[in-house]
Amino acid sequence: MTNVSARLREQVLVLRSQAGDGDALGELVARYGPRIRYYLHKLLGDAEAAGDAAQEVWLDVHRGIARLRQPGSFRAWLYRIARDRAARAIRESRAQIPLIDGVDVALAADEAEEDFTAEDAERIHSALDRLSAEHREVLLLRFLEDLPYEEIAQVTGCSLGTVKSRIHYAKRWLRHEIERLIDHE
Repeated sequence: MTNVSARLREQVLVLRSQAGDGDALGELVARYGPRIRYYLHKLLGDAEAAGDAAQEVWLDVHRGIARLRQPGSFRAWLYRIARDRAARAIRESRAQIPLIDGVDVALAADEAEEDFTAEDAERIHSALDRLSAEHREVLLLRFLEDLPYEEIAQVTGCSLGTVKSRIHYAKRWLRHEIERLIDHE
């Protein structure tokens, strides 16, 4: 299925959900449920809290989908709800997420692509957990959810320039952190 047809299918599901079709909402939950849970897990740092927040997100979606004016903006709207739920959960638990700002690392030269292993995936997940919340969030939205910069700006409530800057510095820091993990093995 092409990207265009997938987006159209999603819009039809949103319209059906807005009309009260529970099966259509169920399909949206099936499509986005695991990705929302992963996104929340990375923001909150706790699988159980992420599961609780994900349930609240879907309740909010169920309650509010009829008011969504543009079915094509469902994905950005959904991630905005998830982001707001994560922020609320953090405030309620009074958890402090350490920020790593102003990291200045040199860019390494691009290397030839190699086979991606389970160890590589573990390094990336570990390095993601060490990023600041702001940097981790934009990387997840851009590279795991494939949201364009404009939608990321909508989700985060930041300017387009801020989104681009955060992605740039997050990629630099992530590359540095993965290289550090490899060097210490």
